[in-house]
Amino acid sequence: MKRKIITAILAFSLITIVSVSCTDDFVDREIPYSIGSDNYFNSEEEYNKALIAAYDILQSTYVNVILGEIASDNTFAGGADANDVVGWQQVDDMTHNSVNSNIRDVWNWMFSGVNRASYILEFKDKTEFEGKAQIIAEARFLRAYYQFELVKWFGGIPMKGDARFTLGDELVIPRSTAEEVYEAIENDLLLAIPDLNVNAPQVGRVTKGAAQALLGKVYLYHATVGQGHSEKYAEAASMFEQVIGSGKFSLKQGADYLNLFEEAQENSSESVFEVQYTDVEGAGFGCLQCSEGNVAVGFSGPRSYEGPLFTSGFSFNIPVPEAAGLFEEGDNRLAVTILDMSDCGCSYAPAHEDTGFFNRKYIPRTRRTEAAGDKNLTNPNNYRAIRYADVLLMAAEAYSHTGNTAKAQQYVNEVVRRAYGNQDHDITSSGTALTQDILKERRKELFGEGHRFFDLVRTGQGSLIPGFSTGKNELFPIPNEEIRFSNNLWTQNPGYTN
Repeated sequence: MKRKIITAILAFSLITIVSVSCTDDFVDREIPYSIGSDNYFNSEEEYNKALIAAYDILQSTYVNVILGEIASDNTFAGGADANDVVGWQQVDDMTHNSVNSNIRDVWNWMFSGVNRASYILEFKDKTEFEGKAQIIAEARFLRAYYQFELVKWFGGIPMKGDARFTLGDELVIPRSTAEEVYEAIENDLLLAIPDLNVNAPQVGRVTKGAAQALLGKVYLYHATVGQGHSEKYAEAASMFEQVIGSGKFSLKQGADYLNLFEEAQENSSESVFEVQYTDVEGAGFGCLQCSEGNVAVGFSGPRSYEGPLFTSGFSFNIPVPEAAGLFEEGDNRLAVTILDMSDCGCSYAPAHEDTGFFNRKYIPRTRRTEAAGDKNLTNPNNYRAIRYADVLLMAAEAYSHTGNTAKAQQYVNEVVRRAYGNQDHDITSSGTALTQDILKERRKELFGEGHRFFDLVRTGQGSLIPGFSTGKNELFPIPNEEIRFSNNLWTQNPGYTN
């Protein structure tokens, strides 16, 4: 049975912190006792329960992963037909607008995470106890993680510092600039890192290395904001160097690498930060964010699948026809990444935009037991949000921008040598060619993991995405409802209408 981040009743989930209600029952129910600032955060237990609630929203990031992949040139939306999850089809075609409900999910759920983490930070000084610094540091990491997702998707967002958003704030708090958001994220992580443990207090919780890796990634993205901040490349390289030099992480090799995305390899030495999922507590279509399982996995599985290792899904997130051709002969990443239905000893029902390929990393596996709820929405596959291979590639990219060719080649070739099992494919280029070679390796190594769209956008290569409109599609639209709620205080992103 999957472990939980903290042993406690997740159903608590601090509904009064942020309401992400699945039905209307809650608003009609008489509540004799409510949790508020005056009668909460009085003990270590209460801080821990609030932290559980902040972690719990991580499971909603499944939509960021699958939709981010569909938005790129890696995969098609797929599904039963062209009308199956219309919002995803629109993102795939780059025809999405401000009333896209699936993009609104990203906004709503990530802000829910921001608010839950900010609630803890708002009352960080209320009660003292041993070990509180770790809890506050984890809350800062989580808020940074959610805000980073928001700035990647939407650009500048409204921010309120160490306080929750309350009704009426939308009328007086403007959108901060992307520059200001990046600075706030960096500040949270810089404050968090000294108080985080090198080893996780429990499986799935944040470590010092996870915060350092996220900060390095934020620096890498920040380097391209506005007029660019080339000094951020050096800061990114320095932060990644601390993760690499810690000795806490390593690349899986051989059979362990080929099975990296199986349950037995979850939370391994290659996992820098991993989102935990379980199939013990299920959900249905009425409330996808209520699932404790990885919803994206079921959506990415082949329809009517019959065969070994895997089970059926809804045939979304289909790798493009040229996907298998990205990998040269001898590259073990092909077997890790692509499930070729013509050579799997299996059968399935081809559906919309079928290419005969599926994302092998995140599709339903055969289980020991039946899942709770709808099994297609409650898969136990963890999401490797930051892998050590990703850290090495980001470090290589950062060093390539600072002119340290030797370090850049060293780190990218660690990943390449793992892929081939030899040194025959080492990258020896330099300058801008080296940077491009590293980005090509990122595509192959991280295919199917939700990073490709943002890699293309931050490096100015969005035009490689079919239908991409430069000057518009670098960002997604602010949901129309949010613009209206703010009485037009929040302006829409360029190229979109309300």
